[in-house]
Amino acid sequence: MSNAILNMPVTPWWKQRWPWLLMLGPASVMVATSYTAWLAIKTPDAVVVGDYYTQGKAINQDLRRDRVAAQLGLSMTLGYDVASGVMTGRINRQDTGPLMLHLSHATQPEKDIKLMLVPDAEGHFSTRLPMLERSRWVVLVEGQKREWRLAGAWVWPANRSIKLLPD
Repeated sequence: MSNAILNMPVTPWWKQRWPWLLMLGPASVMVATSYTAWLAIKTPDAVVVGDYYTQGKAINQDLRRDRVAAQLGLSMTLGYDVASGVMTGRINRQDTGPLMLHLSHATQPEKDIKLMLVPDAEGHFSTRLPMLERSRWVVLVEGQKREWRLAGAWVWPANRSIKLLPD
């Protein structure tokens, strides 16, 4: 029997399947590492703010505007109809004048949407809006003079509408 084993033809290692199977793991890790490094280099990190100190100081001013909205008793509802591509809503005061609506995409600032809304005498408004991307949107509504604000987070389309209340 030992002569039969010794007389068997020997195939080179590259024709065996086991070395290739063993090299498959490290090779796939190298490919994944290269792809991850490429993503890290080519994709900008939009979440990090360059001037965080100035934004930190602005928080106090924003809190003051939240208190003004609470004193005025402001609240707002927003909804988006996909079929017609129209955003509708209502603010509970009639004397607010034009409103600035800012929909901020959670991670991609180039997808942010800014709109000027003009409520009717009863506080209702509607405006055409391109298709909203499935995402978490930060909603900010301000008065024309930016003396007050209403803010909230809207996970669309999980929530078809949002009610904004002063913080």
